[in-house]
Amino acid sequence: MRQNLLVLATLVVPLVVWGPALGVLASCHDDPPVIYPTTAPLDVNKLALGPGDKLNLTVFYGSHSIQAAYTLDNTGQISVQYIGSVDASGKTAEQVRDEIQQRLADGYLNDPIVSLTISEINSLTLSISGMVAKTGAVKFTPGITITEVIARSGGFTPMARKNMVRVTRVLNGVKETYKLPVEKMAEGERPNFPMLPGDEVFVPERAW
Repeated sequence: MRQNLLVLATLVVPLVVWGPALGVLASCHDDPPVIYPTTAPLDVNKLALGPGDKLNLTVFYGSHSIQAAYTLDNTGQISVQYIGSVDASGKTAEQVRDEIQQRLADGYLNDPIVSLTISEINSLTLSISGMVAKTGAVKFTPGITITEVIARSGGFTPMARKNMVRVTRVLNGVKETYKLPVEKMAEGERPNFPMLPGDEVFVPERAW
């Protein structure tokens, strides 16, 4: 009986010692499956505009045209030829375009055709925290990916868990959290992850 207990002890002790170590080793080989969006459900022209955003306006009327570039001021307004101030804050580019067209057609120009495009977005951000060189807000630009966000944040710190980066997103009132193998993305082994305004990125710390 005593001999059997000694044999059992020799089996149990290594498991107790190696159990935590196996958990650490597992974190070294994070490889979450590709169950995250690889295209952004985003139409830039449907983003709400804000102070600092830049727009390009073209108006065609008859054989003439007007072209102008605008930056929304601190109140979110621009000043358009003939019609004066236009409040663009909180509106989409399409909504602002339609308002400009309607106001120009109301006694100023005959059958104006208006094109309004976003040239630069400065009012929208996302955030990053955890094991990166610089945490805080990151400017959102259309097409920005998670690898670019990490790069803009100064890169990972030595203790970053690079293949288990979490992104929390609220879209259409639904909150989702994605686990991303960012190091594998940077190496081309996984598709990249396109970001959206308001995304929250967290880079966890590895255990060793």
